[in-house]
Amino acid sequence: MKFKVFGQTDPGMKRSKNEDSFGIDQQLGLFVVADGMGGHAAGEIASKMAIDVITDYVKRTVSTNEPYLTGFNSRYSRTGNRLSSAVILANQLISDSATNREDWQGMGTTLVAAWLPDPDAPLLSIAHVGDSRAYLLRYGELKQLTTDHSLVEEQVKSGLISKEEAASSSIRNMITRALGFRERVHADVTETELEPGDKLLLCSDGLNTMLTDKQIRAILKLTGSLENTCQQLISAANDKGGKDNITVIIASFL
Repeated sequence: MKFKVFGQTDPGMKRSKNEDSFGIDQQLGLFVVADGMGGHAAGEIASKMAIDVITDYVKRTVSTNEPYLTGFNSRYSRTGNRLSSAVILANQLISDSATNREDWQGMGTTLVAAWLPDPDAPLLSIAHVGDSRAYLLRYGELKQLTTDHSLVEEQVKSGLISKEEAASSSIRNMITRALGFRERVHADVTETELEPGDKLLLCSDGLNTMLTDKQIRAILKLTGSLENTCQQLISAANDKGGKDNITVIIASFL
């Protein structure tokens, strides 16, 4: 399955620096967004580490039989298992680096990665940790493919609050899982069969905390270049306040 892809990041309206990072490797069919945290330069370092480690690991193991770091989970494809191993490796490096350097202590990052290694077998694998998200636009309808690892999401699952209440909660940015904070981390893996005409959106929470899913869908449905669509999403989030860094990757499948 052929695709076009474009990514863009922006510091937003309130932050003096950008701790988000993203990576696109068209040859691998790999797209990654990471939202760093930790203050000083540490958040930026953690997110960049995550992008680099995952890309390098996937590139190195794509055609080898290297053992999976998490063992093989039969619920997922080889691709899904590789992505899960890549996240484990990135977490180890970030955690070790934060331990070994005082000025990096407390750094971490959320992450969402999508991988389509075989254009002739359109199975897309997604791994995520934290509240960076993946969405799929199909036939004009927008579906969130990932579930946030956050306190408000746990409250929604427990029936304590509604999704509408979660969107305006004062603790909606409090995450329960991230790379770098613990020696071990578990990535949720999701896999979906792509169809021609699908659009995939990966984003940091700087987008979806400013825009509703309805607003995101309306922009994704617009015709035009992916670059223009990315710019419109970021501009719309900034128009709503731009309280955080904003990063988006859009892939269109043909």
